[in-house]
Amino acid sequence: MTDIQAESSSARKPVPVTCFTGFLGAGKTTTILGLLKQLPKDYKVVLLKNEYGDVEVDSLLASQSNITGVSEILNGCLCCTMVGLVENAMIEVRDKYSPDRIIIESSGSAFPATLALQIRQLEPQGFKLDGVVTVIDCVNFRGYEDTSPSAKLQAKYTDLLLLNKHQLVSENEYDILMDHLGTLNDETPRIRIGAEGEGMDPEVIFGLDTGLWEKSGVEGKSWAELGGQAEGWHGDEVEVRAVRRGGSRKKGCGGGHEGHEHGSGCGVQEVDTNGNLDEEAREVEPLDRDVLDGELAKLSFEIYRVKGIVRLSPATSSSSPYTTHILNYAFGRYDLTPFPSLDSDPELQGVSVRLTVMGERGEVARRAKRFAEGLGAYVE
Repeated sequence: MTDIQAESSSARKPVPVTCFTGFLGAGKTTTILGLLKQLPKDYKVVLLKNEYGDVEVDSLLASQSNITGVSEILNGCLCCTMVGLVENAMIEVRDKYSPDRIIIESSGSAFPATLALQIRQLEPQGFKLDGVVTVIDCVNFRGYEDTSPSAKLQAKYTDLLLLNKHQLVSENEYDILMDHLGTLNDETPRIRIGAEGEGMDPEVIFGLDTGLWEKSGVEGKSWAELGGQAEGWHGDEVEVRAVRRGGSRKKGCGGGHEGHEHGSGCGVQEVDTNGNLDEEAREVEPLDRDVLDGELAKLSFEIYRVKGIVRLSPATSSSSPYTTHILNYAFGRYDLTPFPSLDSDPELQGVSVRLTVMGERGEVARRAKRFAEGLGAYVE
């Protein structure tokens, strides 16, 4: 019997918690989903996610995997400003699912030491921090290393570094990256992983028995002290905008969106105070794939991530007027994952584009507006 199987079959004991960190677009969700595929079918894992925006994109993807449950905290920071939410979410997850393990995926700008301390402080509640794992984007890490304190902290304060996208860089670029990581952290083990998380051994990822306290020097410090240290290290460096095409707002919501008045072609519809749309307003005006590809190609490096839902015109003749996709864009590369219809979701009635744009503070507002206009959309 493996350690993981023994863990699953054991009597009630503290729920082990593994935290995954990594900068925006590093590949945390893909890595976690790849890891889940390797676990025994009866091993119950719940994923607690923290992400920017108002669309639970990754939770939709995770819900199709070998996972017991997904809980997502949107538009907040688990590592400093949402202390109570972390405790409440973990207790709710434990009581609802009785998991063998909880995986926490933090936002792309989280400071891992403070998040880990929160979990440690919950040990009396029946939890145990197993380890902090950081996913490194081998392609882009050096590009934002100098401008992102969060990226450096994530690489420094961790129990294990997972090197993602290494196959996309040259041998020389890889060696330079290893030197940079060695300057930040020359003691933490490193594992190269494949595009879908290949190369990860669950017996290694689970069972780290964290040594973060010795590395980070957080032992004995109060939450208030660590929260103060983290202030300005993350959150402030990432700006977020929501882009939408179609959909609705309730009557009396206060007028147009930023830089936009309704009726100018974006397809936004008013609804009554009960949230009802008429039949015509529910119709989706799908986006052409060529238009989406063209506007994504124009985005600069200041835009780190774009993620959300798009409805596209079918490539060939089809009985369906559109197809639904999950868009995941990071630093010039992106995937469109076909997804079953979400037409039953009232929040998506009439929506053809619902995206969260994340990037460098001071740049996102202007660039997101230009991106939205190219899609025939608006910035909320």
